[in-house]
Amino acid sequence: MMNFLDNYKDQAYALLRIMSGLMFIQHGAQKLLNFPAEFPYPLSNLTMAAGTIELVGGALIVLGLFTRQTAFIASGFSAAAYWMSHGMNAVYPILNGGELVALYCFVFLFIAASGAGIWSLDAKRAK
Repeated sequence: MMNFLDNYKDQAYALLRIMSGLMFIQHGAQKLLNFPAEFPYPLSNLTMAAGTIELVGGALIVLGLFTRQTAFIASGFSAAAYWMSHGMNAVYPILNGGELVALYCFVFLFIAASGAGIWSLDAKRAK
């Protein structure tokens, strides 16, 4: 019934990669640039490192440059962020506020395993 989407797997994957990277960038931009909204907590070295991974890593994932390596780092960062900020507060992510970072962890793990795909600088470099 939904077989018509089979012809668009590559495009849908590219959109997943690009939009995930764009959403990740916003977290880094908020921490480091106070954009689009002011970051509500004081900046620490850990927060600045997190913001850098989110901002730079998100941009590399959007561009599809060094995608596997960057997505692997972003996935591991997201797993650590989940446990440091959310996982010890309650068992279920919906209760501890960690559902977004848990989702980032697994989306970036999938991207790390799958590579950049179409519409990427990695694909252009491979040619």
